Amino acid sequence: MIWIVICIAAYFVYTKNQFFLLATGIGFVMGGIQSLSRSTYAKLIPEDTHDTASYFSFYDVCDRLSTVIGTFMFGLVNQLTGSMRLSVLVLSVIFLIGYILIKRIPSKNIY
Repeated sequence: MIWIVICIAAYFVYTKNQFFLLATGIGFVMGGIQSLSRSTYAKLIPEDTHDTASYFSFYDVCDRLSTVIGTFMFGLVNQLTGSMRLSVLVLSVIFLIGYILIKRIPSKNIY
């Protein structure tokens, strides 16, 4: 959800100070996103699995693929519209779709 807010906020950045404030927010989010996503993914792996390396190999492939798709979508929208602001809004829609898909995964309450 934070990435959606960041993308929407990026649409409204016009000054240098706003950019620095947004960059600070992105820095805070980027710091923990890798470890949080890996630990969340590890919770989705079936408990009786002995070969978790294959699951994390799939995770790494999906990670690289998402980087390519996100960059491609950003560039495509920028090329078609001439606006990086609209490209950032498209990224927020992609994050929203991902959030909806993740919320549909059944999970057990660990607390």
